[in-house]
Amino acid sequence: MTRVLKIGGSILTDKRRDAAARPEEIRRVAEEIASSPEDLVLVHGAGSFGHIPARRYGLPESFSPEGLLQTHKSVARLNDLVVEALSRAGASPMPVHPLSCTLLKDGRIEALAVKPLREMVRDGLLPVLHGDVAMDASRKAGIVSGDQLVPYIARALGADVVAVGTDVDGVLVSGSPIAEMTRADLASLEGALGGSTGVDVTGGMKGKLLELLDLADDGIGSVIFNASREGNISRALMGEHLGTRVRAI
Repeated sequence: MTRVLKIGGSILTDKRRDAAARPEEIRRVAEEIASSPEDLVLVHGAGSFGHIPARRYGLPESFSPEGLLQTHKSVARLNDLVVEALSRAGASPMPVHPLSCTLLKDGRIEALAVKPLREMVRDGLLPVLHGDVAMDASRKAGIVSGDQLVPYIARALGADVVAVGTDVDGVLVSGSPIAEMTRADLASLEGALGGSTGVDVTGGMKGKLLELLDLADDGIGSVIFNASREGNISRALMGEHLGTRVRAI
């Protein structure tokens, strides 16, 4: 069984302040993941380590070598914090930087080196990817979000469990989470889908949902759940249907 878990940057950082980590949350998240690290690929959002410098340098609209470097250095620092916390919690994490292994085209993933991820998982290691900058074959460079990495990796590895942890209880309508979501529900709910708290250059809840609906069209369901609630990450890794289940029609 292969599992893909995403932890949003809103859990690990204060997205309103530049490079503002939440050490206690990073530790808690790491401990929950380390309780069940087998056959797992972890993707975490960049939070304020990525969105704020990207906006400062006008990425992805403007091509800025300095912006690419500084944004990558910033998100890599957050990745270091997550990897270190996982290691202290007893997992065997390995940092994987999308800048070095991903090619975009028109802002979408054209290629990603999946074979090393498969070998890491097979050998009991925990690959830890993150939102990052990446080269783009048609636009020079762009941003690859964790929300785009998750479905790409899930398809490539044939994931059995896909869980996306946010700071809310799922897809909210009138303040309450809906149990299930299909593409047929999208039109009626679109007005209720909000963005993200703080600075977000990657699309907020609607962006997550569109990616996961495409994944469901390919036969792989997922859940959007509240990773800020203690115990929910462990439950999601066990395959429980927390929050909102995203499925095919």
